[in-house]
Amino acid sequence: MNSGRPLRIALVTSSYNYIADGVALTLNRLVGWLEQQGVEVLVFTPTAATPAFAYKGAIVPVPSIPLPGRPEYRLALGMAGYVKRQLLDFQPDIIHIAVPDLLGSAALKLAQAHDIPAVATYHTRYETYLRHYWYLAPFTGLLTDHLRRFYDRCRAVYVPSESTRDVLLADGLRDNFRLWPRGIDTARFSPDRRSAQWRARLGIGADELVILHVSRLVREKRLDTLTGALNRIAVPHRVVIVGDGPDRGFVESQLPHALFLGFLNGDDLAAAYASSDLFVFPSDSESFGNVTLEAMASGLACVCADATGSRSLVVAGETGLLASADDVEAFAAAVTALAQAPALRARMGQASRARAMTFSWDETLARMLGYYRAVLAQNEKKTAP
Repeated sequence: MNSGRPLRIALVTSSYNYIADGVALTLNRLVGWLEQQGVEVLVFTPTAATPAFAYKGAIVPVPSIPLPGRPEYRLALGMAGYVKRQLLDFQPDIIHIAVPDLLGSAALKLAQAHDIPAVATYHTRYETYLRHYWYLAPFTGLLTDHLRRFYDRCRAVYVPSESTRDVLLADGLRDNFRLWPRGIDTARFSPDRRSAQWRARLGIGADELVILHVSRLVREKRLDTLTGALNRIAVPHRVVIVGDGPDRGFVESQLPHALFLGFLNGDDLAAAYASSDLFVFPSDSESFGNVTLEAMASGLACVCADATGSRSLVVAGETGLLASADDVEAFAAAVTALAQAPALRARMGQASRARAMTFSWDETLARMLGYYRAVLAQNEKKTAP
């Protein structure tokens, strides 16, 4: 780091402002906080003509195309020459890479060529996605090998949960991992947001049981398990689905009586959580599970996949129940057990809220700044005469 000027971070990511997914929202929160601490950040990312939300920081747009088969996402085919020049002209102290795609690989290669420390955050278990698409499933081994090589070359990899770290070590990655969990705004996501008006507006009775699911509606969120389990629930209930995506039609066909609210954010999303009674999330592709933590902060008992992310959030038997994402009957049994036990749901909801209160954004974001400084201190030690 050059003395006499602020710390500079080049953030390279494939998702930042054109879609409001967990990666983009987490990175925007990080950039906003870093800038408040006087850190200079320049974000290199694909963009769309119209941003999905008011984003933080300065952006260098990277040429990209819609991702084949998933056009809501964009794919950068590496890093153009003029983008490389802008990155080097910025003279970053660290290059922080958020996605191990072609753009991330180009950034890592550039960092190594110019002796700039490169670190990575691990956000998504991409290797689990491929098995849900028959035409991609044969490439699972190649992708796992690529991820192993990519993350091994980074100075440090910041993972959101211990369960994710365990899986990566089991896959043969070297242990350059540091824990970087997510935080939660417990003022926004709170049981106090429960609204009788919200329920009445949707035609939901005061005493009806509301089972909530929140996610992008894509098959890797295990919509097959979600719909199969909910169709086995004999207890009277209403299903509310928050989110949208290319597989919404499948969910609508399987759950024709569910209420589909599309994407929500802000106070509308907070009211949806708090005004529901039980949260169900069978995805086994999460590295953390932001929506699960939002549900917990809102005071909901949760039935989630016994998989990375959820396993580090939901304390089975205390804040909710866990079941295999591949076992529809087990998921249905777990949902039924809580649907039939309002007192147990209430106790678990209180425990969920208490556990969520331990996830502080301020501590999480300060931890990342500490990690940056540790990397730079190591770098200076290596280059000292």
